[in-house]
Amino acid sequence: MSMLSVLPSSLRRLTVAVALVGTLATAQAATATAQVFDPTVHTLENGLEIVVIPNHRAPIVTQMLWYKVGAADEPLGKSGIAHYLEHLMFKGTEKVGPFEFSQLIERHGGRDNAMTSWDFTAYHQTVASEQLEMVMELEADRMRNLRLAEELVLPERDVILEERLSRIDNDPAAQLAEMASAALFVHHPYGTPIIGWEHEIRQLTTEDALDFYETWYVPNNAILIVAGDVEPEEVIRLAETHYGPISSGTLPERTRVAEPKQWAPRRVELTSPRVGQASFSIRYLAPSYHRSLDDSAPEAAYALQVASELLSGATGRLYRRLVVEQEIAASAGASYSPTAYDLTTFTFWGSPRPEVEPEQVEEAIRAEIDLLLEEGVNEREVERAKQRLLDSAVFARDSVAGPAYAFGMALTAGGSVEEVETWPERVREVTAEQVEAALALVIRSERSVTSVLRPEPTS
Repeated sequence: MSMLSVLPSSLRRLTVAVALVGTLATAQAATATAQVFDPTVHTLENGLEIVVIPNHRAPIVTQMLWYKVGAADEPLGKSGIAHYLEHLMFKGTEKVGPFEFSQLIERHGGRDNAMTSWDFTAYHQTVASEQLEMVMELEADRMRNLRLAEELVLPERDVILEERLSRIDNDPAAQLAEMASAALFVHHPYGTPIIGWEHEIRQLTTEDALDFYETWYVPNNAILIVAGDVEPEEVIRLAETHYGPISSGTLPERTRVAEPKQWAPRRVELTSPRVGQASFSIRYLAPSYHRSLDDSAPEAAYALQVASELLSGATGRLYRRLVVEQEIAASAGASYSPTAYDLTTFTFWGSPRPEVEPEQVEEAIRAEIDLLLEEGVNEREVERAKQRLLDSAVFARDSVAGPAYAFGMALTAGGSVEEVETWPERVREVTAEQVEAALALVIRSERSVTSVLRPEPTS
């Protein structure tokens, strides 16, 4: 059932421009009254937050239940328990037998899935509008009535081990990414893979899963987001009926260790006969919308989002210089994901063309980084990048599931509905000087990890 932290490809662009913007809890409220999705917000007496986003373009609805807990909240030595529990949530309750949850939804023409990240765990269903009450009743039932039998739990642990084998252990790119994260976050749990370390997964027990479930899966630690062909009043009424009777829980404080001062750049390389395409990247620690870096200003995260857009895509600096002009790379760009509860990363990356060594791409990217720091950016390219982001926010209104992802990722990272809704104004206010200052803040070699993936040389 798991998707780990990967969004469906059709939603990635939506979340880059919209969902990645809602978590700056410390920012001052924007003065503009811009509305992106214009949701209805309500909180039940037991603490369950509700966000309703009507969209009447098609007679379908998406329900998403987000828990504010993920892999970075796991007890020491229990890596993978958040993802393990995600799998076990489909093993049934007293009312619903093992595997019947998804079977019921499929029988009514719907689809469901779940995903785990470092900061959240989310469960979602998309069905015809008239089936909303059915999926709401199912989801509310397993919020507190999960039943775990040993004969179902332990085989699922083997499923996860197999998942890790296929996704990471047999994939050189994933192996390298795992090592790069562990090297960049030397103390913070973001350096631990979401799926968990193999030796710790093997030791997870039914009791571990139940302890995690009883601690975190309570209504006052959850956000219910419903988007689609619905009326807000009806959604709230149904939520009161099915989620309302569930008692709130006593939540532990959500504490995370801070990343210590870093003194030296790190480098990880991997050569494998299974590599078909070489690649190169440089990852830097960066502020998120929720956490500052070196007392960075709140607008730094918005500026970095504009910087990433400026550097990436077919019209971006890196693609134009390395792919079009120099003809040494098959692809090149930058990426930045501000939706983290703590610090995040800003990454430059590229893949060489056949017969081109990764070192040539590395040299070219480092030259572009130096040029960025020395000469800065111009207003024209900044305005173009901002407009592309703003255009994406407009297109996001056409999606049913996209807005649900947007608010879910924002709210589980400490943001607010208002911050998502006023995101366009915050982007419009970004200046070239702010982009330059944000890049100068982030591009520090002592807070970086360089990764090189290369195929094994042929004899």
